[in-house]
Amino acid sequence: MPASSDRTRRQVRLSRSLGLALTPKAVKYFEKRPYPPGEHGRARRRNESDYAVRLKEKQRLRAQYGLREVQLRRAFDEARREPHLTGESLVELLEMRLDALVLRAGFGRTIAQARQAVTHRHILVDGQIVDRPSFRVKPGQVVQVKPRSQTTVPFQVAAAGAHRDVLPNLPPYLDVDLEKLRFQLVRRPKRAEVPVTCEVQLVVEHYSR
Repeated sequence: MPASSDRTRRQVRLSRSLGLALTPKAVKYFEKRPYPPGEHGRARRRNESDYAVRLKEKQRLRAQYGLREVQLRRAFDEARREPHLTGESLVELLEMRLDALVLRAGFGRTIAQARQAVTHRHILVDGQIVDRPSFRVKPGQVVQVKPRSQTTVPFQVAAAGAHRDVLPNLPPYLDVDLEKLRFQLVRRPKRAEVPVTCEVQLVVEHYSR
């Protein structure tokens, strides 16, 4: 089986397990079979323990940003030190990751595509190549696809707006010029504006137990 097909199957199973579609391809499968995977998925009882509920919410947040556990835990520890509500700070800090903003701007269809664009050195921040998906973009910084990469088919497709139909509405903290494959983070995101599905208080409770 091709690697892409195997990856799609994994994402579909994860989407059904977590109760939300993580990729555009997962949407149609999730709509047809929204219950958890496995032989007994349809009949599985939902009286989960408090711990299981909190754990699942943490996993949902991790999956939407494509993070490893150590990355999410590090972000949580940083959010806890901020003078704001920890859960809201956590999402806001995650949203300022370079790969997350590349996705929001419409340069890719999935967080995996956005991360690949960064790691393959296609992305400039204030004119300098940045190949770390976890790079924290600061308000005022300008992010763009480097000129040589802009002529390639994937980015030409993105510049034509082909990904906007599967992405949430453009958030107000981004000023995007899609044709030029360029955006600016105009200010720090607010949790209520960030298009992720998560009960952040449950994530806080999970890590604070």
